[in-house]
Amino acid sequence: MARKKVWIEVALNGAWPRALQPNIPVTAAEIIAEGVACVNAGAAIVHAHTLDPVSGRQNTDPDNCQTFIAGIQRQVDAIVYPTAVGLPMPDDAALRCATTDELTRRGALEWGVLDPGSCNFSTRESAANLFGSDGDVYINGPRVLRASAERAAQNGWRPAYACYEPGFIREGAKLYRDIPGLKTPVFRFMLSSGFTFCFPPRDWAVEALAKLMAEEAPGAPWMVAGLHVDLIPLIPAIVALGGHVRVGLEDAAFQCPRGNVELVAEAADAIRAAGGEPATATEVRASLAMADATRVA
Repeated sequence: MARKKVWIEVALNGAWPRALQPNIPVTAAEIIAEGVACVNAGAAIVHAHTLDPVSGRQNTDPDNCQTFIAGIQRQVDAIVYPTAVGLPMPDDAALRCATTDELTRRGALEWGVLDPGSCNFSTRESAANLFGSDGDVYINGPRVLRASAERAAQNGWRPAYACYEPGFIREGAKLYRDIPGLKTPVFRFMLSSGFTFCFPPRDWAVEALAKLMAEEAPGAPWMVAGLHVDLIPLIPAIVALGGHVRVGLEDAAFQCPRGNVELVAEAADAIRAAGGEPATATEVRASLAMADATRVA
């Protein structure tokens, strides 16, 4: 009996400073080295934020993105996509998507970030340490969401949806239904032990979100991820329900003593133990092409 093909995405860094996550790669050379090693350990998808090599702050540099995308793909078969938007995020789709659109024009990009909703970003203990006394609100209003999704359809990049609350799944599915030419999105459930959004990492949470997916976007792919979270105990449930997995230092608990490669290898072992097999990037692309064709048909 063939094993289920399970995608592994690795999120290498995020927008965290090294004070919170000391082992993240920052420079393009570091991102390339870790991305290649993670693919060799079982990842098919590599995600990285483009960061200023001096300050560590997130930026919008398309040349840096193209450097690490091409540098990884020259050595291994991988889907590589960045987060490359200024902070605070602009309330204008053209500005938000500028780097993504430019990379698509250069032929460098397959996927792009499009998070279909808004939520509070505060930690369970205190928001002050990360975002100031009032925490932070992650805003993706309906107008900018629709305009961004229309740009994705026009420019041909595939939306990667981070779903920080269950309603993000419903909004993302609505965009998919409403916008002609939008490629099948990849829905990513964002769980957390350290933040207050969505659900904690529990089997029942995965089951509930998978049921919502089946109702709102049947046939669309989904994966489980999060921030400040350990997903390894959930992998048997994820594999059984037909989902995929994201790991990495963007998503791990702060001050994680392990590196990205170790996190990917651990996920790959857990997937195999649950009866699955890590998919290659070629297999991920083929699966998505079938989903796109089903929609057209």
